[in-house]
Amino acid sequence: MTKAKIDQYRKDYHLKYASRFYNGWAHLSLTVLTCLAVLTGCVVMLNDIMPLEWLVVPVTLFYANLVEYLGHKGPMHKKTRFLEEIFLRHAQEHHSFFTREYTTFDNSRDFKAVLFPPVMLLFFFGFFATPVWVIIHYTLSDNVAYLFVFSAVAYFLNYEIMHFLYHVDEDNWAAKLPFMASLRRHHTIHHDRELMSRYNFNITYPLCDWLFGTLYKEEN
Repeated sequence: MTKAKIDQYRKDYHLKYASRFYNGWAHLSLTVLTCLAVLTGCVVMLNDIMPLEWLVVPVTLFYANLVEYLGHKGPMHKKTRFLEEIFLRHAQEHHSFFTREYTTFDNSRDFKAVLFPPVMLLFFFGFFATPVWVIIHYTLSDNVAYLFVFSAVAYFLNYEIMHFLYHVDEDNWAAKLPFMASLRRHHTIHHDRELMSRYNFNITYPLCDWLFGTLYKEEN
């Protein structure tokens, strides 16, 4: 797509999905502050953690990486019955809003095309984290339950921030961090329309891409 077509697509996207009251920085702040509040609450509730209880942290982080991978490789890029909306929003709209040649934001209204909508925070905390917390609370321990929620929310926040940073301007200081440059390349390759349905499905750290053979690298 040419830059003119990208600009027109973004304009149409804003008209369709972002009201005139939409504020990208407020959207980002709400996500960050809500997650930080939950993380702080979890830390406050921890008490006399036993060594074995810490194991829930790496297990949860790996599980989150796997869910990120499978969700991205699956319904986000393969049209699935009952999940067509996810495919539409990601494979068609997100990948039309950001192409390999034009991966950066034009302005803060573009944040809408990257950040999860606020309602997803309610879904994530209310219909995922809380029920799992209850199960772990009654089957294992309070500490394990809070460590699980802490790890899951920390991963979610990490996902949102990193995905956001992949799309900031290349001159931004965060884009120039050594580890960020490599991860940005990994994500930019995924935005290649010829590669997006086969490679680089991890948004954060390409652990599962490496494990399942979908890691695509290009020679510098």
